[in-house]
Amino acid sequence: MNTSSAATAACMAVSDAALACSIVAGEPGAFERLMRQHNRRLFRVARSILRDDAEAEDALQEGYIKAHRAMAGFRGDARLSTWLTRIIVNQALESRRRRPAEAAEQAGAEPVTDGTFGIAPETPETLAMRNDLRRLIEHAIDDLPEHYRHVFMLRAVEGLSVDETAASLGISGVNTKVRLLRARALLRESLGQRLGPLLENVFAFDGQRCDRIVAQVCARLGLAAPAVSGQLALPSPSTPRSAS
Repeated sequence: MNTSSAATAACMAVSDAALACSIVAGEPGAFERLMRQHNRRLFRVARSILRDDAEAEDALQEGYIKAHRAMAGFRGDARLSTWLTRIIVNQALESRRRRPAEAAEQAGAEPVTDGTFGIAPETPETLAMRNDLRRLIEHAIDDLPEHYRHVFMLRAVEGLSVDETAASLGISGVNTKVRLLRARALLRESLGQRLGPLLENVFAFDGQRCDRIVAQVCARLGLAAPAVSGQLALPSPSTPRSAS
């Protein structure tokens, strides 16, 4: 690690520790800020496991409740985003294990067709074409074997590093690289070169979903009502890709 990278990592560690301390101390708005920073990434992680928007929201809320209760135990050995991701992964896996067998089979067999894709319309024809293609991409990702799908969502869609992905999923860096390569190969077979430019908008995470999750978690934890549409959210030390 070069000097600049080491300094950046140290700064992130201090910021993570400071935010964790603020949450433990009950500072107003601190936990809301954390949720808004990480909502989109964590929702996508949960959805990659559960393949259902509503179940992913529920798992994310339950994971946040557990994270809030466990925050005093955060020691900064890993980045706060990695620590949170691991909690959400475990919560999503637990939620999936609780599914009745028939529901799990149905979820695996039927593609999810609901969702909001957040693209500004150009013409009705081009909008329809973009939405159809995006659905194809989402369905193709859903159809990946789960151990490839989880890695693909974290590495290719969310842009986590190999080390962050490996730590979040509890696998080795080598396995992370191999699974990403195999996931890409499977997707290329069906989608060709159309895949790359549209990845940013798959499994869209709009402002309403972000606000709903934040409001419901705050209510369950007895925290102050959150800001509307994140208006009071403070600048984040985390990477921009995980903001809502």
